[in-house]
Amino acid sequence: MKNVLVTGGAGYIGSHACKALKQAGFTPVTYDSLVTGWEDAVKFGPFEKGDLLDRARLDAVFAQYKPVAVMHFAALSQVGESMKIPALYWKNNVMGSLNLIEATAEAGVTNFVFSSTCATYGEHDNVVLNEMTEQLPINAYGASKRAVEDILDNFGAAHGMNSVIFRYFNVAGGDPEGEVGEHHRPETHLIPIMLEAIDGKRPALTIFGTDYDTPDGTCIRDYVHVCDLVDAHVLGLQWLLDGKGSRVFNLGTGDGFSVREVIDQSRAVTNKSVPYEEGPRRAGDCTKLVSGSTRAEAELGWMPTRSTMKQMIEDAWNWHRTGHYDK
Repeated sequence: MKNVLVTGGAGYIGSHACKALKQAGFTPVTYDSLVTGWEDAVKFGPFEKGDLLDRARLDAVFAQYKPVAVMHFAALSQVGESMKIPALYWKNNVMGSLNLIEATAEAGVTNFVFSSTCATYGEHDNVVLNEMTEQLPINAYGASKRAVEDILDNFGAAHGMNSVIFRYFNVAGGDPEGEVGEHHRPETHLIPIMLEAIDGKRPALTIFGTDYDTPDGTCIRDYVHVCDLVDAHVLGLQWLLDGKGSRVFNLGTGDGFSVREVIDQSRAVTNKSVPYEEGPRRAGDCTKLVSGSTRAEAELGWMPTRSTMKQMIEDAWNWHRTGHYDK
């Protein structure tokens, strides 16, 4: 089987991608430092522990496995933290990615799938976002991802490296079979925090900002199921292997949900009350981020099948109740 190097393969999205790759006939080789990932999530192929800044380690892994492509998920992703400690994000996300991209080029690998973010677009009031929307990131996380996109564009021109870049929106849900799921250290994502509050594992969920220009005053986000998301990554990989060249795709459903609407859906799914408190806005948060793109559907044939809020919360709740990596 063909090897695919998956950076961040011990993390939430990366581990689901490894399962999807295995099901599609590839061998996912996880490269992860385990700073935020979990070794117990590596179940679908070989594991190589390493840091993206360790060039000798990367070169050794490329030489050993000779991958046909790289799928790059490894990154720091907390917006609030990126506003407070931007250097951490430029060093880890940009310098680490540059090191990886250089190693990829020198190994003669020309196919690169990159996990980017809708945070590269920044704040666009009353605009649904497509791939042509101007990128004006307002936080260091989005800026660091935008920088990596530019690096890939440069390496495409200079070294013939083809890349599929996915800018995606909020990811939620979990593997329906319960083999992997969403678990962060520390937990920062809305739905798992909310489920922890429902289950009494934390006192309450905090709603950060109730004075946004939205119908209920809370931020609106487009959510996509993690299994739908990684299906798109496999399609993107095949796009590259078929020689179709570099392309950028948004991954979202076009439906936006406010924080209060997610709380209401969680209450309906779990049949439990959601303890929450209201707090001030977080620096770097946008009012509304919703995809208006159908490019992935039209060109990749990507059709999300699990990305309803009800299904995402049900899958997340099932994972939450059945176990975590640190239990």
